[in-house]
Amino acid sequence: MSTPRRITLKDLARELGVSTATVSNAFNRPDQLSPALRERILGEARRLGYRGPDAMARSLRTGRSRIIAVILAESLTYSLNDAVASEFLSGVAEVLDTQGHTLLLLSSRQTQAQFPGSASMADGFIVYGLMPSPSLLESLPSQAALVAVDFDIEGRPAIHVDNEVACQAIARHALRMPPRRPAIVNLRLTAEPCNGPITASHRLLGAEQTITRSRLTGFYRALAERGIDPAGVPMWNIEENTFEVCAPVLEPILDLPGDERPDLLLCMSDRIALTALTLAEQRGLRVPEDLRITGFDGIAEGQYRAPRLTTVRQDSTEKGRMAARMILGLTPPASSLLATELMVGDSCP
Repeated sequence: MSTPRRITLKDLARELGVSTATVSNAFNRPDQLSPALRERILGEARRLGYRGPDAMARSLRTGRSRIIAVILAESLTYSLNDAVASEFLSGVAEVLDTQGHTLLLLSSRQTQAQFPGSASMADGFIVYGLMPSPSLLESLPSQAALVAVDFDIEGRPAIHVDNEVACQAIARHALRMPPRRPAIVNLRLTAEPCNGPITASHRLLGAEQTITRSRLTGFYRALAERGIDPAGVPMWNIEENTFEVCAPVLEPILDLPGDERPDLLLCMSDRIALTALTLAEQRGLRVPEDLRITGFDGIAEGQYRAPRLTTVRQDSTEKGRMAARMILGLTPPASSLLATELMVGDSCP
């Protein structure tokens, strides 16, 4: 019994009475066709069992795979559930969709051997989050385009928000009402894992490795302006931006006696700040009367609950769009700095 011949792009074009280029555009460059024509082509392809152009063959023929890989600092599960990372990925996907490219998600926590084979075919890489290991960067194809987001790679374009300026602005706002016991809750600031108080024995990551260091510098500048010695302000570190990891760090802080408990928490993320809000409410602490709290990110959850969170909003979706446009060559490969917006809510009026 002979095996049925696999339908080809030429067969589909002949069946539809259109050119092979038109069929190819339906799969690879949808922006070149009207929605009605593209849907007609895709519908006929499904009917005939045509699955689209072979990516490997196209890559060999053109030298381009039309695959863009995003290397995430965290696990894929965490990144897809994190509001900030998911907004960033949405912005990347939006641009790639309109340009007929495929998005490949990778985690820097994977080893090179765990990467799918398609990773080696990617036309470009967007590296998002904490600085990955040097061996990971060295494993990427040297000819591939690369854009860094939220950290720097020498000789490559990078996209940041104005972390230091933004944190100085929100701390200035919070310090207009002088606190008795200010404190800072950081996100992944220490070189060694630490989910708790930061002591003199801890080494801090540099500004080129983590945005947290730039945010801390902004806080320190505002404190110094108010005559508060930053060295005397207690700090805690949180390893992962989730309620489950934040809570064990914040609970002992909020359980301190009233004359020892901070009355202002400058938090490095909205998730940390929202966890502090929830735990404070559980303990009967009044926000902002007993405890004022600030965050960073501007996620929707912080603006929909009461008390509304005082925070800095960063446009993570636009950051993703910028990275995607740059990696596709739609905009010049130049480092960029996005402005942020101070959002004054009820948690620190």
